[in-house]
Amino acid sequence: MSIARRLAALALALVVTAACATTEDADDRPWEEGETALPPFPQDADLLPFDVSAATSNRFFIDARSLGAGSDGVVRYVLVIKTSGGATNVTFEGIRCDVREYKLYATGRFDRSWGPLLAGQWRPIVYKDRNRHHAVLSRDFFCPNGLPIRSADEGRDALRRGKHPESQRELWQGAAGGD
Repeated sequence: MSIARRLAALALALVVTAACATTEDADDRPWEEGETALPPFPQDADLLPFDVSAATSNRFFIDARSLGAGSDGVVRYVLVIKTSGGATNVTFEGIRCDVREYKLYATGRFDRSWGPLLAGQWRPIVYKDRNRHHAVLSRDFFCPNGLPIRSADEGRDALRRGKHPESQRELWQGAAGGD
């Protein structure tokens, strides 16, 4: 092999090594959550229903106007749960698709204002027999193939369709707490 070819091969190897090192450095940085502002309180006209399970009589909705795909990888939304007894629970939440976790940012009050949680913690999403709404939102709507939706419109479209077109239920089969 000529010296010119050896130098070209060496230069190429150095470029590839530098590119790999840059990628690894970016992956080693700890994840940081972006700033989160409370959305306006939801209006009934903006609620998109989604099915959770035949095992519950609760009805579940996402406020279409609050849905957002953050640059930090968090999908944020307002969840509205209407019980068969007439109660309505409203929460502002987020899902991290990469680690299958959710977080409550605020709870809705009777006067249609928010009661922020001062120390909301990220919690694992567990697929339960009842009240599996976090698992369903993650699996079927907001985290197709474990990746966050790219835009709010993509999430709204998935809710209107009844499932994200790239959703793979198989990813949850056999998961801890699963059916």
